[in-house]
This record gives sequence, C-alpha cells and structure tokens, in this order.
Amino acid sequence: MYDHVKGVRDFYPNEMGARRAVIDSLEDVARRYGFREIGTPAIESADLYIEKSGEEIVEELYSFEDESGRHVALTPELTPTVARMVVAKQQELAKPIKWFSTRPFWRYEQVQQGRYREFYQLNADIFGSGEPAADAEILALAADALTGLGLGSEDFEFRVSHRDILGGMLESIGGDADVQEAIRAVDKREKVEEGEYYGLLEDAGLGREDAREFDGVLSSGDLETVLEFAGTDRVERAVENLRAVLGAAENLGVGEHLTLSLETARGLDYYTGVVFECFDSTGEVSRSVFGGGRYDDLIESVGGQPTPAVGVAPGLAPLSLLLDRAGVWPDEAISTDYYVLRVGESDRVAQVAARITRELRSRGQVTETDVSGRSFGAQMSYADSIGAETVVIVGEQDLANDEVTIKDMRGGDQTTAPVENFPGAYDRPTYDDVA
Repeated sequence: MYDHVKGVRDFYPNEMGARRAVIDSLEDVARRYGFREIGTPAIESADLYIEKSGEEIVEELYSFEDESGRHVALTPELTPTVARMVVAKQQELAKPIKWFSTRPFWRYEQVQQGRYREFYQLNADIFGSGEPAADAEILALAADALTGLGLGSEDFEFRVSHRDILGGMLESIGGDADVQEAIRAVDKREKVEEGEYYGLLEDAGLGREDAREFDGVLSSGDLETVLEFAGTDRVERAVENLRAVLGAAENLGVGEHLTLSLETARGLDYYTGVVFECFDSTGEVSRSVFGGGRYDDLIESVGGQPTPAVGVAPGLAPLSLLLDRAGVWPDEAISTDYYVLRVGESDRVAQVAARITRELRSRGQVTETDVSGRSFGAQMSYADSIGAETVVIVGEQDLANDEVTIKDMRGGDQTTAPVENFPGAYDRPTYDDVA
C-alpha cells in the first residue's frame, strides 16, 4: 500500500466541497473588484527564483534537471511568474493590470500546522499603479474576502506597516548595518525569544544600544516618534504614503480591520512600500494567516519597464485555521438535490428514469441515479448517504398508474405525481410542490 508524500494532502469529496466553497467565495470577491483570472504553469526556470532570492532558495525548491538539461522547479510562489507574464506583454496590456488565480504551489520546508509542502492560495495583484488607492484596494479586497466567508471585525486584523519606514530608520542609525538582514530580524520578532531577536539585530550590524532604541521606536507604534527618530526625507515620504493608504482604506470601509504595526516587516526582500499581515484577533491562531504588500521593483528586475505593483495571497491552509476557529468553515456534509430511484427492469422504467434525470440536470440540479443495478433498499441507503433531499421513485407499479413517487428524505413524507407532469414547470420540484 502506498501513502502520499510527506507535506502533501488528499482531499475527499466532503473536504473538497468545503474547500471549493471557500475558493469560490474568494474568487467571487476578486471578480467583483474587477480582477481577471489567469492561468499559470506549474514549472518555471529555477533561475527565476534564484535571481530573485539567491542561491540559498534552491534548498527550498522542488527543482530538477529536465531531459533537455534545463534547471527547472515546481513553482514555489506566483509573483515571479506574473511578473514574467507582465513583461512579456507589457506594451499591450491596459493599465492598471488586475489579475488573480487560485492554484497549488510547492516549497520544500518544515511541515507544521497550517503549512505544507504543497499548498494552495489565491493571488491577487495590481500592476501599473503606485497610488495609495491601489494599496487600499488590495486591503479592501482582502477584508471583503474574509467577511464574505463569515468572519467579523472581532475575528481578524491587518497589521500594516511600510518597508521604507524600517529601511529609513535603519539607515538613519548609520554604521555598517545590513538593512535587509535587519528587516529579516524584525520579521522574526514575534517568533523568537527577545535575546535571540536582539542577537539577530546585532548580527545585522546594529550595536546593542542602537538595537534597543530602534526596537523601542518600532514598539511605540507612533509615527511622530518615528519621524523624530529618523529625521530623513525617506522616512517622511514613507510615513506620508502610509497615512494616505490608511486613509484610502478607511474611505473603502475597511479601516476597522487595520492596525498600525511598525514591527510588521514581511520577510521577502522584494517588498518596497506598504506591507501587511492578517492575524487572528483572538490570538488562538498564533501564526500569520496571510500577507501582502507593494513590490515596485520586481517587474524591472526581471527585464521589464519600471512598473509599480501591489498584491495579496491568502493561503487556504492557514485561512482554514482561522475559519475553523471562528466556526465558519463550510459544512463538509455531502448534499444532493435528487436521487432518481429505479425499481424494475422494464424499458419504460429505464426510459422514464433517464428522462427525469436528464431534465433535472438540465435545470441545474445535482441529480444521481442508479448505475449499479442495486435493490430498492440499497438505493435508498445510498440516497441517504449522499444527503439526497428528494428521491424520485420510478417503479413499474407506479408507472402502471402513470405516476412516480416523490419522497422528502428529511421529513420522510411521500406522495405521487403524474409521470408526464414531472418535473413539469418547476425548476426544483419538491414534495411540497406536488403534494
């Protein structure tokens, strides 16, 4: 007997039904915001990720050499791929470009709660606008996606910051600080002990006193304190931009979900402006649920014209933890509208059952019928197991009276209806309609 590979999962119909409901809800919100769906490959050149993240990224990739000797990898994220796609048709595409997709990705990393080696997420990106309104739209899209799934303001918060505030503050300290390493240290602030955190800042080139002062300003969450600490045009512009984004998001009705959090850094190096992470407001889900932000330099870095960009990527696995904690994960019970039950072997039974099945399906109803030659009792048991709401019994005895039997599986009541008038003019006829 074979088991699946570590870090990947099987989804049986009841689980997949709930996941599909979540995906459909997320995608419906994206479409209402004017995002257009794209399809992307599962394999890319490994160089696409190495150039963006460095040679060390190879250890996290499912990469291999194909039959032509090319170094390729299963896609670990979508952003480089969509950047490549934008570059390929940059002159033809009307701006802003608003794209989304939902698909699996692969990353070889430690398996833990809410994190797998094969994972699914929705990606939504806006290319071609550097205005605060674009950042605000991404925040509003993310908030509406969560409220559309049944979450309220008491369930989640977006912790919002700005990468140039962090970078500008670090630059203002002076010395030989490695800004990117220091930002990565800030990104780990909530995940490590205080001593280890300060050690990471020191490893990035900050002195002990500078590290403590820098962290104290971040923890204050006060933008005026930040401006006073840094005193640079870069930080002033970043603070102005952050305030503009927060104001625009407020205008879109999602301000209640936003919390200023200067410690929020996002570990990836390509972020350039406003960044945010979604967290469970109750703290029961301790990890970040998902995040997003602005990455204005990426398109140019893969050979395109300078193009501002901002995006978000809710992952299904961590999102399921939040939905489950809040009690709004979709019902995993399988449901069926109709089961057309056949009793007898005559041609008329087969023809009438097939007609009714065909007509119900043509009206958009989920309809099953017997394909295994089972007994009446076995068919009724199966109808119950698939959550059939209504059973239509087509039997030789009923047909002798030109009738079929309609059984309400929830209440147990049943009645008959003229065979030629069923399903009739109803799109979704039930026991109550024909009783």
